[in-house]
Amino acid sequence: MDIQIPPKPWYVKYRMHILGCLVLAGIVVYTIYVALSPRRQSIKSESVKIASVQDAPFMEFVEVEGIVQPINTIQLNAMENGFVDRIVSEEGAMLHKGDTILVLNNPDLLRTIQQEREMWEKSQRNLRQQEIEMEQKSINLKLQALEQAHQIGSLERKLEQSREEFSMGIKSRAELTIDEEDYKYQHQKLLLQMQSLKHDSVTTLLRREMIAADRRAEDTKLHLTQSRTDGLVVRAPVDGQLGHLNLTLGQQVGAGSKIGELKIMNQYKVHTQLSEYYVERISAGLPATVIQKQDTFPLRISRVVPEVKDRKFDTDLLFTASIPENIRLGKSYRVKIELGQPEPAVIIPRGDFYQKTGGRWIYRMEEGSNVARRVDIKIGRQNPEQYEVIEGLNPGDLVIVSGYDRLGDVEEVVVD
Repeated sequence: MDIQIPPKPWYVKYRMHILGCLVLAGIVVYTIYVALSPRRQSIKSESVKIASVQDAPFMEFVEVEGIVQPINTIQLNAMENGFVDRIVSEEGAMLHKGDTILVLNNPDLLRTIQQEREMWEKSQRNLRQQEIEMEQKSINLKLQALEQAHQIGSLERKLEQSREEFSMGIKSRAELTIDEEDYKYQHQKLLLQMQSLKHDSVTTLLRREMIAADRRAEDTKLHLTQSRTDGLVVRAPVDGQLGHLNLTLGQQVGAGSKIGELKIMNQYKVHTQLSEYYVERISAGLPATVIQKQDTFPLRISRVVPEVKDRKFDTDLLFTASIPENIRLGKSYRVKIELGQPEPAVIIPRGDFYQKTGGRWIYRMEEGSNVARRVDIKIGRQNPEQYEVIEGLNPGDLVIVSGYDRLGDVEEVVVD
């Protein structure tokens, strides 16, 4: 007798299909849950930097690298043509005023000076000859006047004697008249000679002054010519450090050509280059500081070159008080240039979040938990140390400012 087997439930027959549908439904539900729930990522606390939002003074400043340079540099030029005969001071040497740097040789100049010397000697002989001729002329005039005066004395005695003889009837009126006319003629002649002698004295005085002026001019000309030899010796005009002396023995140097520089070492300046972004905000007089080994050294901007080259412009700063003890030419310092006065603001420290988010959002820690949630913010001003937060954060909030290169674009971060 056959045993009747009861039929199996329908779900047994379709159990694999039902299981597959359940798995598929679970996947769909999980996907919808994940899509609708906030994306989350865990990260170690040592991989990120968490900072507090503060209400503190904010100062705009810019930090740049500055190079120490001399406050003044004197260009050294050759005064005369010549060939380098001796190099006395080497590049980099510390010189005092008057120290010899190099010596030039110029045979043509030496010949010119010798010719000038010969011309000067010839002019001196000519001037001396003129003086002798004047002296001789004056002596002759004096002798002539002396002889005429002596002759007038003889004629005067003769005229007195003629008048006595005329009164005694020895001489006639005609003879007396002749003697009187002869006396008058000789007397007028004497007056003219005395006048000529006086005029000669004045003329001689003027000519002596002219000769003296000519002699001084010739002496000055000779002195200037001879002093050109001083131009063959290049000396330090002030105390300083010699630089850029690129000469070799025998090299020809032209008058007025640059032969080197002398750096004034009694004061220094700091030279910087700033981005063109600050060209309208940087002006002479702005304060700045250099910090070295906990010491602060104040500076001020002394010169701004507004011309922009390669997207940068040049600026010079001067120390206003003490200077670093180990300061050296060419040494670099980090210079902090202040762009304004401190103002109260909501600030956070700088971090790599700005490069990742463009300053549009940041991860803020939920109060009392280890979960940071993404919030939108608005960044205002910034300096090399801080950002000013205009919207999105309040003082006391904790935010993740660094470590964003390890975080994806998630909504929540769990800090373990």
